[in-house]
Amino acid sequence: MRELYQEVILDHGKNPRNFRQPEDANCEARGNNPLCGDQLTVYLKVDEGRLIRDAAFEGRGCAISMASASMMTQIVCGKTVSQVQSLFDKFHKLCTGEMEEFPQDEFTDDMEKLRVMSGVSRFPMRVKCATLSWHTMNAAVAGDNETTTE
Repeated sequence: MRELYQEVILDHGKNPRNFRQPEDANCEARGNNPLCGDQLTVYLKVDEGRLIRDAAFEGRGCAISMASASMMTQIVCGKTVSQVQSLFDKFHKLCTGEMEEFPQDEFTDDMEKLRVMSGVSRFPMRVKCATLSWHTMNAAVAGDNETTTE
């Protein structure tokens, strides 16, 4: 199973999905992880009902950071900002080892996809790599232009 997880991370890391700057984004933020050198900008198109219509990112970083951002942009589209914030809380717990089993709820399928990142819990410095894009997305929807993992 670990090999499958590594393959998924490498695939998203080498071929990130939604790696672009959309012209119609109305929320964006820059994220920085000085410990690893990861730097990302997350772009979102959020409608008046706080539904995320589009998500994309640009930047550079390690395979874990890029893979997490790629997966995040796929998962958050079609969800409300509050749903995404709840999903981020669960993802953060997954990455820090606080959550091993997922409750059966509206996010079960998404968390199963994100389970590939669970291995970072054994490497505390990598938790910041995996969660950088999520922190940056939260900053974007909050109207903050920048965030850091320091």
